[in-house]
Order: sequence, then C-alpha cells, then structure tokens
Amino acid sequence: MTEEKLPVLRAYTSQIAERALVVGDPKRAELCAALLDGAEEVGYYREYRTFTGTYNGTPITICSHGVGSAGASVAFHELFVGGVKTVIRAGTCGAMQKGIRDGDVIIATGAIRCDGTTPMLMPIEYPAVAHYQIINSLLTSCKTNGITNPPCGITLSKANFYPGLVEDPMEIWMDAGVVAVEQELAVLLVMASLRGLRAGGVLTSDGNLAESQSQVAMEDFAYDPHRDVVKQGTEKMLRIALETLVDLD
Repeated sequence: MTEEKLPVLRAYTSQIAERALVVGDPKRAELCAALLDGAEEVGYYREYRTFTGTYNGTPITICSHGVGSAGASVAFHELFVGGVKTVIRAGTCGAMQKGIRDGDVIIATGAIRCDGTTPMLMPIEYPAVAHYQIINSLLTSCKTNGITNPPCGITLSKANFYPGLVEDPMEIWMDAGVVAVEQELAVLLVMASLRGLRAGGVLTSDGNLAESQSQVAMEDFAYDPHRDVVKQGTEKMLRIALETLVDLD
C-alpha cells in the first residue's frame, strides 16, 4: 500500500514524531530545527514548514503554523493525524502584567478562548487547559536554565492582532491576572484535550501592554519583535521547550 502525504503539511505520517514543537514563523521552525540532530525538512507548503530530527536522542517534529487560530488548527489537526501525542507551542506574546520584561519566558497554564476558531469546535464553556505534566516539566526546565520563578498563569488567545473599531477591554483581563496575550494556544489546547493528548505552551514577551503608554501601541509602530532582547529570550524559550519534550515520560 502506497503511503500518502498529509494534505497540507505535505509530509508522510511516517515522518512525524510522537512529540512536536509548534511555532508560528517558518523561519523560527528552521532556527529550532538547527538545534536538532539529523534534522530533515519533511514538508513545506504555504506557512507550514515541518522538520523532524532528534534532540538528546528523542525524535521530535518541528512545525510552523502561521498567524491566527484558524490556519494553525490545520497544522495541529494534521500533526495529530500523523501520530503526534505530545505538543508544545512556543511563541512570542504581549505581556499583560507589570514587571514582566521583554524577553522573559512565560509558562501558560491555560488560555481564554477569544481565538475565533474554538467556538466552532466546542461550546465556549469547554476550558482550554494545558496538560499538568507539561506545565510541571516546563517549570523544571526553566529552573535548569536559570529561570527560578517565571511568570506562570492564564493567557489570552485573541482572533485579531491589530485593533479595529470594536472596543477591546484588555484592562478586564489584566485585572483578572491574565499574564499574556497571543493568538493560537487556545485552539491547540482544546484540540489536544478533545483527543486525550498532551499540549502546553511556553512564550516569550516581546512587549508589555500593562506598562505601555498606549493600549493600542501597535497603531503608532511602537511594536518591534525584532530586538536582540526578544531574540535571546526566544532562543532560551526554544531550548526549554525541547528539553521539556525530551524529559516528559
């Protein structure tokens, strides 16, 4: 019987490892793949770039999913079809609590489902929660990397990146203690949970909404995720994620 490629990821299921690290940017996927031994690009179509190799002897697949939950859910679905059982999302985020610095690593325990996609999958009452084993292992990996008390808590997954005319009450989420905002984690957590699989998230701050002079700072070009401090935090985040995938039972 001839093996068929996954329709969008364009990789064979035999090329997908049981443990995966997902990132938004195809370039970041390439950067992460450089940390693996024997990494091979097994698929590349649109924003979806997939590599498989080993890290400390453990097979791991790296896959980029682009920006936003709808497109990301395509990658997540096909990774699960391909046999992924444990997955961590690593990405940049906007911090939402004072004291979180640019480049800081943040551990997500769950996500608020404002992503626009998960309501099409499950009623809104269904929680988006990270697997406890991944949370614990991420915290352990942080300590190993010299981060003794990383920000850890609920994140906000939003459907939009830039603001529009509808009022966006970010202050409510800040007052509730939400630690960060991004766009794709909620759909990953829900999709994994529905399948009885393990998922979690580790993030790097590329700005702080709680300390910004403007709640819509992106409108005046203040947003800059390309600074060295963010790149350094991202590199540390990726190593923490990979170490966690290896250390999990």
